[in-house]
Amino acid sequence: MPWSFDYLIVGAGFAGMTIAERLVSTKGARVLIVERRNHIGGNAHDHYDDAGVLIHRYGPHYFRTNAPRIRAYLSKFTDWTPVDYTIKSFTRDRYWNFPVNLNTFEQLIGRPATSGEFVDWLEQNKVSIENPRNSEEIILSQVGHELYELFFKGYTLKQWKRHPRDLDASVCGRIPIRTNRDDRYLKEEFQALPSAGYHRIFERMAQAMGENVKILLNTDYREVLPHVQFDHMVYTGPIDAYFDFAHGKLPYRSLRFEFESFEGKDLADRESVSGKPGFWQPAMQVNYPDESVPWTRIVEIKHATGQQCLPTTIVREFPEDFGAGKEPYYPVPNAESAAVYKKYKEMADALPNVSFIGRLATYRYYNMDQVVGMALAEADKLQSREI
Repeated sequence: MPWSFDYLIVGAGFAGMTIAERLVSTKGARVLIVERRNHIGGNAHDHYDDAGVLIHRYGPHYFRTNAPRIRAYLSKFTDWTPVDYTIKSFTRDRYWNFPVNLNTFEQLIGRPATSGEFVDWLEQNKVSIENPRNSEEIILSQVGHELYELFFKGYTLKQWKRHPRDLDASVCGRIPIRTNRDDRYLKEEFQALPSAGYHRIFERMAQAMGENVKILLNTDYREVLPHVQFDHMVYTGPIDAYFDFAHGKLPYRSLRFEFESFEGKDLADRESVSGKPGFWQPAMQVNYPDESVPWTRIVEIKHATGQQCLPTTIVREFPEDFGAGKEPYYPVPNAESAAVYKKYKEMADALPNVSFIGRLATYRYYNMDQVVGMALAEADKLQSREI
């Protein structure tokens, strides 16, 4: 006899776990979650490595939000450690303050300056482009050629394997340009990390659902379809895969992560670079925009987690083509991919008993709080209907 559930949820990341918890807690629904990886949490999964350092396995996840509802919801499952996310850029054999701000300008000209002087410099150097159409034009229109070449062009070429002029303006346009000394990478009102790690959030969500949830790991949802009865599916995987690539494969960029741990003398030798004992580099994240360097950034998340331990771990990120055996991390935002996604979106909208939520299912790069907000909204919608 087939298993019987109210909802089949494909994927146990923020989208899948949030909507599952809401449907169980507010509606008493019976939910089956199917996850192809060997853990819950999706790309937000973190864990302690062999050196005892809490690391973000799939790249850094910097939580931030301006939405009180999302903060209140997640706070049921975690306490928070406040963080000001600061990063630097390494090029021309030195570390630069980044995103571009007054401190960066002073490094560029080699002397103290005022915000007014920086504003005047930008006015003289930026390119007049009334309606920027792509990532190259948006940055040139903001800071001009020198800072574009210094920080943006090479990094974008490595990350996307496309010239900035071939990418939507939103790719580089989301990076702030400031004329004051604000070094923070992000602008949201609430910036923090879960005090015990993201994995604890997901564990506590699962515990809150109790016997009303069954979670299958290491499982492709298609394998269980013949054995399960359900009224509604929530799908958080790649939308093109759901429809068997009927309109072709959507393009993604993938990543390879190279972890390395340090302690003892090897770490002590880095103190002159990091500026403080117990750390390998001077900031949580350092970008490497030079095309001669194969990685795009090095992340040392211990700067942000506040973990007190003697070793530290860094991770180098290497952009890669998406293909067999690779994870789809970044949708490629350009006109061609938007046209293909539109066709899949039309197919998805025609399915009344399937909800498509999350980054992969909507082919859009959302922040974590936006994914949680999408899941909460879809849960509200499903709770209002009878199934």
